Amino acid sequence: MSREPSIYQDRKRRLVAAMADAGIDMLLVYGNAWQGDYLRYTTDYAILEGQALALVRADGHVTLYLDSPLEIDRVALECPGLEVVHAPSLIAEVDTALDRFRNQRIGAAPARLLPRRLAERAKDLNLGDQTGFLDRLLMRKLDSEIAAMRRAAKLADEGYSVFRQAARVGRADYELIAEIEAFFRANGADHNFQIIGVGGPEVRGMAPPGGKKLKRGDLVTTELTPRVDGYYAQICRTLVVGEPNAAQMKAHALWRQSMEAGIAVVRDGVTAADIARAENDVFRAQGLGEYTTSEYTRVRGHGLGLFVDTKPHILEDVKTRIDEGMTLIVHPNTYHPVVGYMVLGDAVVVTGDGCEVLTATPRELFSVPA
Repeated sequence: MSREPSIYQDRKRRLVAAMADAGIDMLLVYGNAWQGDYLRYTTDYAILEGQALALVRADGHVTLYLDSPLEIDRVALECPGLEVVHAPSLIAEVDTALDRFRNQRIGAAPARLLPRRLAERAKDLNLGDQTGFLDRLLMRKLDSEIAAMRRAAKLADEGYSVFRQAARVGRADYELIAEIEAFFRANGADHNFQIIGVGGPEVRGMAPPGGKKLKRGDLVTTELTPRVDGYYAQICRTLVVGEPNAAQMKAHALWRQSMEAGIAVVRDGVTAADIARAENDVFRAQGLGEYTTSEYTRVRGHGLGLFVDTKPHILEDVKTRIDEGMTLIVHPNTYHPVVGYMVLGDAVVVTGDGCEVLTATPRELFSVPA
């Protein structure tokens, strides 16, 4: 994976200092191919197969245990500074290793994914849940991390331009995805998370491509999330095949008002709930509050960084404080009862008195010739 080497060194210095401040002697960190952001923060390694556990000592030494032999050669090339152990019996070997540190204060993250055998020994090993400790480091970015996300956001904007050019009558949704993937890979992104929706009122959300072909009048929704130097940035936009009708234009104006209301609230010291409430109040004022509920939408935005959909989730019941240096996407993506599912979202960096919007694509309802 292509990364700026200094980013991990910046993270590691910060991690060691934070562990000292918190009195943590060692971290036990779990990762797999899907939930890999905690592991990547502490080891700089993105696992593709199997499972991994890392022991991170207070002096910065990291031992990475991998159960897949296919990962061993790759980690030696990508992260030569790590001590790597091939552990076919992963949990048993880490369990034995932890016995040597039982008199130290050990933190685990993410605790909900910790293998049961290790979790059941928490009292014996002086093992505590330090998920929140790492969450705070993951959420509040360093300058070098934000710089990587700016690069990813620029590529996301360029990718959406490619997406618009690829969208035309008769093309299948997977053909659009293929063009985006080729563009991103050719321009420095080693991964992209993308889902898509094609159609009208029958479409309730976005999903991986299923072969649906574009036709006149369709809304085509997507979120593009390229990863550059290990960090994701996201953009959400909607286009119409042909000229948009009055209902589509009216709905999109509401989505834009909602997103901009949310972005206007973002600043150091507010909560995730404050942002979600600002977005949802726009819908409620138009009698569409039902469509802000979990029946029609999942979140009103979320964190971005080493994982494509990280904390905090922007929902009215999430009281997480928003701090300067956090990176989010604000997106009132939900269903409209007349026109169908619609999306609009921009990535932002939280500042002391507001936020910096990273994505620059106009907030308009795009159209492509039919």
